Amino acid sequence: MTAQSRSAEIRESLSHPIIDSDGHHVEYQPAVFDVLAQVGGNAMVDRYRKWVEENSLFAWYALSAEERTDSRVVRPPWWGIPMKDARDRATVIFPKLLHERMGELGMDFGIIYPTWGLMVGSVDDEEIRRAACRAMNTYSAEVFAPYADRMTPVAVIPNVTPDEGIEELEFAVGELGLKSIVMNGYAARPIPAAQRLGAQTSRFGFWLDTFGIDSDYDYDPLWQRCQDLGVNPTFHTGGMGWGSRNSISNYVYNHIGHFGAAGDATCKSLFLGGVTRRFPELKFAFLEGGVAWACSLYSDLVGHWKKRNPEALENYNPANLDTEAFDAFFSQYAEDAFRADDESLTTVTGGLTPHVQEEKVDEYGPCQIEQIEDFRELFIDAFYFGCEADDPTTAWAFSKKVNPLGARLKALFSSDIGHWDVPVLADVSWEAHESVREGVIEEADFEDFVFRNPARFWTATNPDFFTGTSVEEAVRGLG
Repeated sequence: MTAQSRSAEIRESLSHPIIDSDGHHVEYQPAVFDVLAQVGGNAMVDRYRKWVEENSLFAWYALSAEERTDSRVVRPPWWGIPMKDARDRATVIFPKLLHERMGELGMDFGIIYPTWGLMVGSVDDEEIRRAACRAMNTYSAEVFAPYADRMTPVAVIPNVTPDEGIEELEFAVGELGLKSIVMNGYAARPIPAAQRLGAQTSRFGFWLDTFGIDSDYDYDPLWQRCQDLGVNPTFHTGGMGWGSRNSISNYVYNHIGHFGAAGDATCKSLFLGGVTRRFPELKFAFLEGGVAWACSLYSDLVGHWKKRNPEALENYNPANLDTEAFDAFFSQYAEDAFRADDESLTTVTGGLTPHVQEEKVDEYGPCQIEQIEDFRELFIDAFYFGCEADDPTTAWAFSKKVNPLGARLKALFSSDIGHWDVPVLADVSWEAHESVREGVIEEADFEDFVFRNPARFWTATNPDFFTGTSVEEAVRGLG
């Protein structure tokens, strides 16, 4: 008899299911190309292949060391999928085998994200982008259909513009029946002033549209359509190539923290843009970046609001300075060095910025925050954060003594099976439970992490998300 896996033993010890909110399948490319040819013709397959070779992670390998240095092309991922165990390798390609092994992995249900599909949503050629997303979604719907009791695939929704996002939503959710989605967390848009300097500057002269503040488009129709169709947006977007994460030689240097950086940008933008105020029923998840960045962001947003809400800003308004009182202090305490010239008090006391702000600005205005407790509804209730099994900082999410307002952030168990983070598939649930065995979090925290939070996220806009699945009864029992 084959020995039971450590993950299966962990699952047997629990009184609740384990729901994986971010596993991965690795698409079988020949089959995807067949679907892409049906969607856009054979020429589209050729165009997609060419784009991958010239613009994706493969581009780095085509350059010499001198060319990489000259163009500052970022060192991409390499050896990113476990290969040592052929059964594990096959498991992430073939849904039938993954379905067969779910118990061995200690998991009751999995939301399965693509691998190549995560890239196609950001293709800069609109025709290729939309055709590739359509092909990926059609492929996923077909190959996972027989295994809906234990897993469901995620649809890739292109969202460089809200219109294309809505169109693919209608197809993937409305026609294919997929019930979970992933979007890119930003759209890289060219800076007009940089474009005027020449066509080649677009690679360097761009800004990140994060769909909340300062966007080129009104994304509210897209959020509304998500809500209407009963799907919560998730983001599985990286930030490699941003800021300091642009090493031409070291992937680890570029990789560390990049998912968190991308999540921070989008989450902060949606919050300050008032999206969670306007769509209180919709929930948003940020995957694979952990939760530590979100705890920091939440604390910073609360801290900044305390000091920079409209009432508090009056503490720093130069117009409120009693210049006569200041003049008295000047006369009594100023050393000779302070009396070197005749600059006016307005200049001397103006602070770090000139006295030019004539109207009051509430940078939290779109959120309509009236009291600090509003952060519970607008941030804590609205956002969820995918954490991998081996991430020790997940415990921060449950630290009521540290998080403002005694909050517990909503961490989601996100296994990342299929990628290099999980070298042995059968150990993933056992590894996630390690923080309980080591006393870092409590059993109740673990239940929130692997069951309660995932169940509530996926059913927030679709109460029937788990209907007909192996966890239907347990999820219904949550009320």
